[in-house]
Amino acid sequence: MAKKRRVGQIFKKEELELHRLAHYAFFVGIALAIIVGIFHKVFDSMLGVEASRVYVTTFVLLGTIVGFFNLTAKETMPFLLAAVALMLAGIVNLNLVYGVGDILRPSLSNIVVFVVPGAIIVGMKAIWRLASS
Repeated sequence: MAKKRRVGQIFKKEELELHRLAHYAFFVGIALAIIVGIFHKVFDSMLGVEASRVYVTTFVLLGTIVGFFNLTAKETMPFLLAAVALMLAGIVNLNLVYGVGDILRPSLSNIVVFVVPGAIIVGMKAIWRLASS
């Protein structure tokens, strides 16, 4: 009996560590998306032609980590709703907003690129759960 309890504790600890990793990936992804959006001209000049590929790859990888490990069943619908709202907001041409449009547009675009892989994974998990029940 004691061995079963210990094995269960190990699995819970691993789940907690993966959940924590996903939380850190989420915060790092959002922070990077905003920082890169604000200073996109500086980073573009430093990284050159490949800058957008580096951004997209980084945000997709972080978003994938978040999608795989972060969400519980009760967090699924709020996450998907927020992801849809962000994707719709990303369509808006914020360059027309004087002064802050040049900062808002790239930051929001980066956030959308970060959220989309997680939304795809969470959406597929939700469909799988619905089909399984």
